[in-house]
Amino acid sequence: MSDKSRWEKIYTSRRPNEVSWYQTHLEKSRELIRATGVSHDAAIIDVGGGASTLVDDLLADGFKHITVMDISPTAIQSAQARLGTRAREVTWLEADATHESLPAHHYDVWHDRAVFHFLTEAGDRRRYVNNVSHALKPGGHVIVATFGPNGPLKCSGFDIVRYTSEQLHDEFGESFQLLRSAVEDHVTPDGKHQEFVYCYFRKR
Repeated sequence: MSDKSRWEKIYTSRRPNEVSWYQTHLEKSRELIRATGVSHDAAIIDVGGGASTLVDDLLADGFKHITVMDISPTAIQSAQARLGTRAREVTWLEADATHESLPAHHYDVWHDRAVFHFLTEAGDRRRYVNNVSHALKPGGHVIVATFGPNGPLKCSGFDIVRYTSEQLHDEFGESFQLLRSAVEDHVTPDGKHQEFVYCYFRKR
């Protein structure tokens, strides 16, 4: 079964608020996006953001150029249905972040909560980081959240890779400056605790 088929199976068998990574509001992500200081005209891409509520809050915060990328069409359709007519204000990409051809130097902010840690193959991680470098403007901002060293070893049946902030920075390399990191104790919908590590990088 392909990764796309597996993710489709997850989103067709569970409601968006039943998956373990669900949050009503992604407050840590919003805090770090605000910390970038970008204007409401900034181009922001939320990678793996299909059913996430971050797009709702970014629209409410006044951001005008939001792209949501997800491998699962069902996840995207869920968010579009939730947003109603406001979904027309968002660019939707049904795509894999390790392979999608994105416009060069287009985005001011790249956000990813809980995609990168699913990339267990070094080649996929290289392609992902190369895509970030290609798509992000010089001086652009990257916010990535993964399971921390005390987080689970699997998620929804997938193997994952856990990171400290230093290990995550090593994956991105010296082309990116680590400006800030944080640890979050995420409580899943069924009450389990998961350690997330957030890193905020700037492209040099």
